[in-house]
Amino acid sequence: MSHQSDLIAEDIHAYLAQHESKELLRFLTCGSVDDGKSTLIGRLLHDSKMIYEDQLEAVKADTSKHGTTGGKLDLALLVDGLQAEREQGITIDVAYRYYSTTKRKYIIADTPGHEQYTRNMATGASTCDLAVILIDARHGVMTQTRRHSYIASLLGIKHVVVAINKMDLKDYSQDVFENIKAEYLQFANNLGMDDLYFVPMSALDGDNVVNASEHMAWYKGPTMMEVLESVVLEGDRNFEDFRFPVQYVNRPNLDFRGFCGTVASGVVKVGDEVRALPSGKVSTVKEIVVYGEQPEQAFAGQAVTLTLADEIDVSRGDTLVHTSLDANTVQSNRVRAHMVWMAEEALKPGKEYLFKFASRVTPGKMVGIEHRIDVNTQQHTAAEQLELNDIGLIDVQLEQSVLVDSYGINRAMGAFIVIDRLSNITVGAGMVSELLQADVTAASTSEFSELELDLNSLVRKHFPHWQAIDLRSLTKK
Repeated sequence: MSHQSDLIAEDIHAYLAQHESKELLRFLTCGSVDDGKSTLIGRLLHDSKMIYEDQLEAVKADTSKHGTTGGKLDLALLVDGLQAEREQGITIDVAYRYYSTTKRKYIIADTPGHEQYTRNMATGASTCDLAVILIDARHGVMTQTRRHSYIASLLGIKHVVVAINKMDLKDYSQDVFENIKAEYLQFANNLGMDDLYFVPMSALDGDNVVNASEHMAWYKGPTMMEVLESVVLEGDRNFEDFRFPVQYVNRPNLDFRGFCGTVASGVVKVGDEVRALPSGKVSTVKEIVVYGEQPEQAFAGQAVTLTLADEIDVSRGDTLVHTSLDANTVQSNRVRAHMVWMAEEALKPGKEYLFKFASRVTPGKMVGIEHRIDVNTQQHTAAEQLELNDIGLIDVQLEQSVLVDSYGINRAMGAFIVIDRLSNITVGAGMVSELLQADVTAASTSEFSELELDLNSLVRKHFPHWQAIDLRSLTKK
């Protein structure tokens, strides 16, 4: 293994602690059909010595049966595990692989290139920090290259590596590389990709993947592995705005009541005054518990348990924030969001769905489609519905107010999924672009029912013959 250390033999606990403290990078490979995404991941694992001997022997045996590389070792078979994928030589579903080097730990998402599996690509990209977009040197920038680049940009991926693959089939030509680079830059000019790398390579032969290529001496930049090990991630997370969506209330005994979850953004310290939303109740952080330890602070990305000094009502779906936050600026029952539609049945405004924001689920519906986005031209067109794999800007009306941030500011609190109420299938993924003014007529049925009961009881107490009051009819007027 490439990250072997003498510590393994001398002090296994010290080695594990060292390994645990490594920074984690999540990245995906995407691009058009047959650009070499799975082969690239296989080559990364192979040349980093992350493949066990029995895995390598299995790939050698499968190459003769399913291989598409003309007798060479087909490393794509390491990640293309489905029978249908091996028979067709394509990627259908997202495949995840894990490995590490001396500098970092990695989670790789190998995503499909076919247009009909665009939703799978969006799913894999939703948690990634970096995208590797492959381009076949023979074909240049394709439709799916543009589509996947746009989705990566929409999902807030700040670091992009454009891997111009199969350079061996174009005689390692520098002109081919420069022309494709110029074509891609022209398209990506308005996508907001600030940290962009271009690497010429041959994933099949290993040129510029882990080791520098002898065939492309004209290329002086880093290899793919060098980019992955050196890309700076510190500025990607929001450490300013504290958000803690409660996932679970832990009550193992009478003396402990902790609120479990992952810090979505910001930093929280013992002694901080926090507010629980939507109730608005205020308390102070008493303890932070992590793996039996009690650190003085926790930050974005950490899974922790918080205990509070006061016995206030906090449940799954609530969010803890600092009291300095003006809650009115981050809560609403109306949002505008970009939507990637993932269902065979088209999105039609007016149909009711379930919307899941962090740990909070509320009914609601899409009330309007502002426009549909052509990912090839980035043009906006009018639309009455969104079909499978379409992307559009929509307005959402919820039955309950939710706490959200703009996706560009806070990915964890600005993302949501749409769930079909009958099948419980995820049918869409959304990224909030802005909060709209709350609509009082959309308050939840339970809220109205309680208000009606209280108000009508009070009226009948003093005026027995008074007609019952319908709050919905009043708000509509």
